[in-house]
Amino acid sequence: MHLNDLDFQLPDSLIALHPAARRDGSRLLVLNRDSGAVTDATFPDLLHLLRAEDVLVLNETRVVPVRLRVRKPRTGGKVELLVLGRGPGEGWLAMAKPLKGLSQGLILDGDEGLQLQVIGRTREDRLHFRFLGDDNTGSDPTGLDTFLRLTAGLGEIPLPPYIRRALVDDDEHRYQTVFARSNGSIAAPTAGLHFTQSFVDDAQSKGVAVERLVLHVGAGTFAPVRDSDPGKHRVEAEYYHLSKDAAERIQQRRQAGGRVVAVGTTCVRALETCAQSGTLAAGDGWTDLVITPEHEFQVVDAMVTNFHLPRSSLLMLVSSFAGVDRVRQAYRYAVDNSYRFYSYGDAMFIHGDHA
Repeated sequence: MHLNDLDFQLPDSLIALHPAARRDGSRLLVLNRDSGAVTDATFPDLLHLLRAEDVLVLNETRVVPVRLRVRKPRTGGKVELLVLGRGPGEGWLAMAKPLKGLSQGLILDGDEGLQLQVIGRTREDRLHFRFLGDDNTGSDPTGLDTFLRLTAGLGEIPLPPYIRRALVDDDEHRYQTVFARSNGSIAAPTAGLHFTQSFVDDAQSKGVAVERLVLHVGAGTFAPVRDSDPGKHRVEAEYYHLSKDAAERIQQRRQAGGRVVAVGTTCVRALETCAQSGTLAAGDGWTDLVITPEHEFQVVDAMVTNFHLPRSSLLMLVSSFAGVDRVRQAYRYAVDNSYRFYSYGDAMFIHGDHA
């Protein structure tokens, strides 16, 4: 794989700025990774593409409102923070805009008496800061559940930078999956945004097993692949959890001939991390797994995913699963047929002849 294999041209008009009118109202591009056949469908059609013996794996992470607006005390200059989680040793890390002028010791003011103090900045140009008063970073894996308590609703849902519009009330629930339970992500696991509770219920009524895991989406999801050899790309570690019971049930379904259908690249990474020994096992920790064409998939047989940014590790994962040429052809078809791209866009279902 070369970096150019992850590149494509996308008209701005195909970047979805708003979700479909109905949560399950998106289109679905079905790609057979064995034959390369591409079929147009709608998202509710996925129910008919799932088999009774399959197991559908969902990510129940919840997006935390980590966009925080603060002010410089003397000038009132506005600073926007995207809080990423705990910092080294103490405090917190954030992407700050603008970062210039945020010197050590500076106190920043938020609403309702909230105050932050700058500790410094990291080599990656992340702002390192502490909350004045209560700065207990808690024991939750990313710290963002504790952040939610400390900021008491002052933060905003962090829409991705390519959604160039103001936040609206609808985003509070549409940029969150219906099965979100565990606070910890700075971005949504977007493949899950299409699912309604009715769809999940209907799938289970059909016989499809539904299992859940957690992978908290971190800043690495936005980092583009820059190396001409994408295999050298590294991602920031993200926290994941797969319970022993869920791992055993998924493994049993697969051994009985069912497909493991991962909803989103987050589920793919978590499952493949937990199956690096060749057998799926429970896991709890941090993964920096980068999936390249050399990766041998151990457990994932099919996947639901959105259309991803060019030169992204997410597109590299999808291309590794379905084949570089297959995905390039499918993306070209999607552009030619006006599919909507990225977080609020349409979905793909990728499967094979035997899986």
